[in-house]
Amino acid sequence: MTEFAPQDAGSLHHGPSGAPFRPTLRAVDFRLSPMGYCSVSGNSPIDHELTVVIPAYNEEQRLPQTLQGLQDYLSRWGVDYRVIVVDDGSSDGTSELVSDWGRYFSIVRQPNGGKGSAVRRGMLQATGRIVAFTDADLPYDLDALRNGYDQIYDHSVEVVFGARDLRESTTTVSRRLGRQIAHEVFRQCMRVLVSREVGDTQCGLKIFSRRAAREVFSRCVINGFAFDAEVVYLTHALGLSFSRIPVTLVNEYASTISLSRHALPMLGDVLAMRWRALTGRMRLDSPLLPEETMVVETPVVDVLTERRRKAA
Repeated sequence: MTEFAPQDAGSLHHGPSGAPFRPTLRAVDFRLSPMGYCSVSGNSPIDHELTVVIPAYNEEQRLPQTLQGLQDYLSRWGVDYRVIVVDDGSSDGTSELVSDWGRYFSIVRQPNGGKGSAVRRGMLQATGRIVAFTDADLPYDLDALRNGYDQIYDHSVEVVFGARDLRESTTTVSRRLGRQIAHEVFRQCMRVLVSREVGDTQCGLKIFSRRAAREVFSRCVINGFAFDAEVVYLTHALGLSFSRIPVTLVNEYASTISLSRHALPMLGDVLAMRWRALTGRMRLDSPLLPEETMVVETPVVDVLTERRRKAA
């Protein structure tokens, strides 16, 4: 299977900020169907507000800074969060490193299957009300994560895509010319094959309601870098409401993704996806999941509602 390394990394109201509660936990059962789809069985209730999924392959050097950045930002925010790092068959100390970060951070190990496979595994295992994924180098300012969270929490949309091509998006780092060319070539192909509305399918920040995450990722099959395009296509095909938000690029470390080595395999994966759609093999006609609510042993106070009541 293809190995991966981090690729293009690529307000409203705030949700509950960590009111204490005792969550009821149940296991999630992941199975692969003969078609390769990852299905979710059983009933795993929502037990916190935000899950952030980080795919990782040999990230022992970069991951400490990323986890520290997430811990600092999410703790200041006050949201009840969990971070899932999916170790995609690393040969270094990635898994052992995550184990030292406490109860809000967990590691999921799998044989090397590719970035798309790792993200899919984490997104389906997440039990947050809102679920996001980003890259292991934490490429974007986390204010964009909070912006997307707020939109989904307010029920404005079910999916939020980070977008480097929006006018408001900025960068604090210089991008290599080769990566700019690769990004633009692939972006134009995706406008034809995937979406004219989502011009930047490959931005490494995407945020979902848990229901939308399960709807989309239970149907995903692409294991390589093109999985982002599949996620965008399925969001359209399933009729899920979405928005795009500007991002600020703050990190762009060296990556093994290159135009010469990965563009054609990625394009092939997208063409195969469109063929599956045309031949009715994407299971788009299966019923959507019902809306989910947080399941806890004691009531959770909606902090947003409480603040509005006090302000009235």
